Amino acid sequence: MKKMSLISLLIAFVISLMALPPQTFAAKQEEKTAKSSILIERDTGRVLAGENMEEQLPPASMTKIMTMLLIMEEIEAGKLRYDEKVRASEYAASMGGSQIFLEPGEEMTVKDLLKGIAVASGNDASVAMAEKIAGTEDGFVRKMNEKAREIGLTHTKFQNATGLPAADHYSTAKDMAMMARALLKHEEITEFTSIYEDYLRKDSDDPFWLVNTNKLVKFYPGVDGLKTGFTKEARYCLTATAKKDGMRVIAVVMGAETPKQRNNEVSKLLDYGFNQYTVKQLYKQDQTVAKLDMLKARNKDVPVVTGTPVSLLVKKGEKLEELSTNIVYKAELSLPLKAGDQVGVLEVKAGGKRISTTPLVLKEDVPKASYWLLIKRSFDDVVKFR
Repeated sequence: MKKMSLISLLIAFVISLMALPPQTFAAKQEEKTAKSSILIERDTGRVLAGENMEEQLPPASMTKIMTMLLIMEEIEAGKLRYDEKVRASEYAASMGGSQIFLEPGEEMTVKDLLKGIAVASGNDASVAMAEKIAGTEDGFVRKMNEKAREIGLTHTKFQNATGLPAADHYSTAKDMAMMARALLKHEEITEFTSIYEDYLRKDSDDPFWLVNTNKLVKFYPGVDGLKTGFTKEARYCLTATAKKDGMRVIAVVMGAETPKQRNNEVSKLLDYGFNQYTVKQLYKQDQTVAKLDMLKARNKDVPVVTGTPVSLLVKKGEKLEELSTNIVYKAELSLPLKAGDQVGVLEVKAGGKRISTTPLVLKEDVPKASYWLLIKRSFDDVVKFR
């Protein structure tokens, strides 16, 4: 009797489970979330959503966001060219994990190596570029940590250029989002991170097929980057960016248990941002907002431009208050000045209340005027007012 009673109970339990709607099972599966997450709007840097966003965690290959940032800065500064050849060292070629299978001594262009990093998360490509820029990976890591401090990342420390497991190598969802924001100032990086599939060594006897590790590039409209990550310690991570109706957002998820969970959580964050907010862009990046005319400068009327886009983030349905802008220059500016030097900020006010400040930088170099040029100007001024 006891045996029959147990069988009856089991049958009744199975029948009760079958009676539950499918979404009940789905809800059970989705209960566990990633360890940390964040959603920010790119132009303003405003945090829109997130959990445990300042928890220090291993970032895995999302580390390569900083690697790509330093590469893009070298290109912008003219120290690297896309068509420049880089020779892979034996050390770079020895990297494990994700790779594009560089051979020791193999030469590849900066453009192709950058593609190998952005699309295939190539550890060998990352180290080859690190050695090209800084001589050694250790030297490059010092540059990575210096850059992290420069852009205000307070909970990030790098030990390598790849994200391969290493003690004391960590970041946070918030820092990763701000790192991605810095990289997206070089928006041409999305020409690489938006590639879903391509080839390296295409015209050789051994072409290498690249498939983007960020599947949302193909399956979520507007996603054009940035970087996935996975190690056993870090689990599944993703920093993603998407643009829609003029608004760009950045979502970060760290420590998800599966790729599906990682992609689902990032998709939900992106959905939330686009459904709830809109952006009114006031100025584009590098747009001239004033002219600098310093008495002892060689060139007059030097364009002063926005260092980043200037936008107003508005929750959908909210009314805009009256806007005003104000330029505040630094109290002391000493010559010479270089292109890119910050000379002040652009304040945006709504209803008289300051809501954002954006760095203003010089469009071109401003050297000191020569002694004779200053004399000539003084003479011209005398003649003009006679």
